[in-house]
Amino acid sequence: MIRILLFLLLSTLAMISCKEGDTPAAQVKDTKEVATTIVKGGKDLGNGITMSAFTDSKPFPDAAISSINYTNGTFTFGISGDTYKLGERTTDSEAKMCANSGKGQHIHLIVDNAPYAAKYVRQFEHDVADGEHHLLAFLSRSYHESIKTNGANVALKVLVKDKSITKTETIKEPMLFYSRPKGTYVGNDTKNLMLDFFLKNVDISANGYKVKANINGTETIIDKWQPYYLNGLPMGENTIELTLIDADGNVVNTPLNPVKRTFTLKADPLG
Repeated sequence: MIRILLFLLLSTLAMISCKEGDTPAAQVKDTKEVATTIVKGGKDLGNGITMSAFTDSKPFPDAAISSINYTNGTFTFGISGDTYKLGERTTDSEAKMCANSGKGQHIHLIVDNAPYAAKYVRQFEHDVADGEHHLLAFLSRSYHESIKTNGANVALKVLVKDKSITKTETIKEPMLFYSRPKGTYVGNDTKNLMLDFFLKNVDISANGYKVKANINGTETIIDKWQPYYLNGLPMGENTIELTLIDADGNVVNTPLNPVKRTFTLKADPLG
């Protein structure tokens, strides 16, 4: 009888152990499964396209660009703060379910209306033509979302000669800079596209300014400065035009406004 009771006890313990061991594995989603999840809901823009607010992102309260220099074709940035490091993967990147840079956090450098250049180190070569330019640089998370705190960007009107900045002036006009989407997206990265832009000297929550977004010919008004998910965009070329407008809906007479980008979505060639 004792042997029978001992056998039953051991069998019960083994069954409990197996059950507890299986439970965590069933709850874990791998990276591929998470990446294929599509953001639901949002504003219907027609033609199957929706736009919804981006989820809250990891903050970097002390991240800052403390200095910028451009000499002999080389930019040198001073980056300060303990919470932000170039080249590190932002810890909430997987939860964002959108394109993420494997090289980590970086600087977005925008010269005039050109698409940004992503830079993962504080010193790098970059060709800027002679003449007057509007220059914006901001710190970015690894999934390309801008850090929108005052210290994490620098916006200057500069004069360049012989690959060096010879004169700088703080930008004082209200300005809009386009950031994402950009380039080509393939496979899972086409499912949740992030729309992100950068504003200087503009408070669209207080002074009546808004951003008009024309997405493949459909217009929508943005009245909050934050990133947005775009879902349902078709494969192939897509176009977004962003325009800074005033409280009456008029185009703000300011440099580089509006700005337009064309980007491409491609299906995974491996299916």
